[in-house]
Formats: sequence, C-alpha cells, structure tokens
Amino acid sequence: MKKAINGVFLLNKAHDISSNHALQQIKRLFNAQKAGHTGTLDPLATGLLPICFGEATKFAQYLIDADKTYLATLKFGQATTTGDKEGEIILTSDVAFSEKDLKLHTQQFIGCIQQTPPMFSALKHDGIPLYQYARKGINIERKSREIEIFAIDIVNFDFPYATLKIHCSKGTYIRTLAEDLAKSMDSFAYLENLARMKTNHFDIKNAYPFNEIQNYSEPELESLLLPIDTLISHFDKIKLNSLQEKQIKNGQLVQYSLNYEIMTSLSLYSMDDDFIGLGVYDPQLMAIKALRLMNTNAS
Repeated sequence: MKKAINGVFLLNKAHDISSNHALQQIKRLFNAQKAGHTGTLDPLATGLLPICFGEATKFAQYLIDADKTYLATLKFGQATTTGDKEGEIILTSDVAFSEKDLKLHTQQFIGCIQQTPPMFSALKHDGIPLYQYARKGINIERKSREIEIFAIDIVNFDFPYATLKIHCSKGTYIRTLAEDLAKSMDSFAYLENLARMKTNHFDIKNAYPFNEIQNYSEPELESLLLPIDTLISHFDKIKLNSLQEKQIKNGQLVQYSLNYEIMTSLSLYSMDDDFIGLGVYDPQLMAIKALRLMNTNAS
C-alpha cells in the first residue's frame, strides 16, 4: 500500500511535457496515494508547477485562483495557428517599433481588461477541450472574460524579439495577451518561450526539476515537501482553544469577536500551533465556521 504523503512540492516543469504527465511522474516518484497540481502549464511552457499531496489537495484551489507571474518571450511580425512557435505561420507584418513604443503600448493593458480565450486551450466545450476542435479546424465561439494585468515589464528587447515579465490574475492567457498587444501596434506576435516564475508567494527559485530529484531517496524527497498550510499562508491566522477546536471539528459555529466587516477566510490553528484547516468569519453571526478541515486520521 502506498504511503500517505501530505504536503506541497514545487516542481520546475520541463519543456515539452504536459502538466498531467509531469504530475504523474512526481506522484510515482513520491509513491503518493493522492496528488494534484495547481494550474495547468502548456507543454511549451516551463516553470513553477506546485504539486499537492494528500490532504494538501483540499487547499489546492487557493493556488489555482492565485495571481501568477510569467516570463514570456514574444516574436513580433508573425502570427501562428497556435499562438506559439509550434504552430504554422499564417500572417506576417513588416511593422517595426522601438522599445519605447512597446513600453507605451504595454501600459494600455494594465488593469482589468476583457480577454477571449484562445482555441488552443484546455477550456472545454461540450466536455471536449477546445484544442481538439482547433486541431480539426473547427472554431468554437468563446465568450470574453475579465482578467487583470497588474504589471508588464520589459526585461529584454531586440526587435523582433521581446521578453516581458507579466504579473496577472488567474485565467490570463499569455499567448492571447501577446497577440492583442501586437494588434494594438498593427502587428502580429506569437510566444517563443513561456516560463511561470511565481504563483502567489511561491517562487521558481525554490522549485526542483524532475531530472534533479529522480534518484533521491525517500527521506531526501520528503525533506523537499512544504507544509500544507503554506498554501493558505496569505490568510490571517487564528488560534482556537481546545473547546473551540472541538466545536469546529464537529461542524459547529465558533463564537469569536474579530474586527472584520465582511466574510473573511482564516487559517485555523490549535493552541499548540497545529494546522486545523480553513475557516470563514461571519461578522453578522460573530462566529467562525469551517470551510476545509484537515483529516486528523491522515498520516
């Protein structure tokens, strides 16, 4: 029987491998019963892919919903069928521009904007990923949705190439952002390279590539795991006494006076600083109720 592994592993995903394939590699390596990743990276993309094991999968959604930071290299003057270098070139432009021009146009995309997801994406229509339709030449109408771009910085510029550091909300498609940015300059663009550098507070500098750890011993692998509560460390921390802890685990409301005017998520801990789970404070009831709790029998 596989050992119950609980925790978070930061994987530096390699190029040309799907997120699910990478997940299965890591799951086998750690000999884990249950595992999930926290946000798909295309096979083209590399970089940070946090993997949740066991009880940590209960809290994975809070990373899926988190802000991300990417390093994207764009090639201007050409558009491809897929929006990246793996597609066929279908449009070209001879419009040239300076780094100053590019910087000016990037600022137009800062803030909340509407974005239409690309056909080459894992979004599903009638239960089938859009990219499967795209490969058959079928175009499905997609609704635009609101995303937020917090910052775009030019890291390197050597026309027709530009490397951008992009801090954005969940649901942002960088290939679409590249195409829209180029369109604003009467040009075309596709992704040459894409790397995820950050997911919330997790950083690529603390991630490990599979080929570096594939021969690690079991103790060495387990030493790389981060505690489950690192997934929700951005929430305020509240300690419960023994009675309150019993109440929350029994599904009861815990009366608590806190200075919050709106419903607020909280990381819950015992008086001994053991992580209990995630709760939410209701200011009208002046009480905390459970959202996600650790399984005390998990080991």
